[in-house]
Amino acid sequence: MEPISDHLQEHLRILFVGYNPSIRSGETGHHYANPNNRFYRILHQAGLTPRLYKPQEDQDLLELGYGFTNIVARPSLTAAEITPEEYREGRLILKGKIQKYRPRVVCFVGKGVYEQYSGRRGMQWGSQQKPLVEGVVEYVCPSSSGLVRMKLEEMVAIYRGIKSFIGMEMEKE
Repeated sequence: MEPISDHLQEHLRILFVGYNPSIRSGETGHHYANPNNRFYRILHQAGLTPRLYKPQEDQDLLELGYGFTNIVARPSLTAAEITPEEYREGRLILKGKIQKYRPRVVCFVGKGVYEQYSGRRGMQWGSQQKPLVEGVVEYVCPSSSGLVRMKLEEMVAIYRGIKSFIGMEMEKE
């Protein structure tokens, strides 16, 4: 199965970084395409998108200044299938993308993604101290996978915190 395309451009407001594409994403060519993945619902409920997007519209989020990539390009059933070698290579490739495109915020969709990228452990949700690429906010959110048992409302609250770094006013609840 082929990797899916990144959606990247310079001056992104947010670059969302996942572990790797799901099998469903690999089949469809769209990010967060598994029907059990809550990614687009979380973004909408957090006030980061004006409406609920579908995975087939992932490229349209570039118009909002949102891009997509993964630390590992190979689709798999779970992140547990990713090898240490794939993470080592992916870490270097990802850092190069961040240096090249310089998004305002890099949102790591899962603590494990950030741990693999940064080599750090024990971080809290939200923005991280001492980013690996100076001038870029590193922001850690829960994975939106349906396998994650965190309540949707808790996840939405964490994602909502990104707004303060990209210049969005908090919308009335």
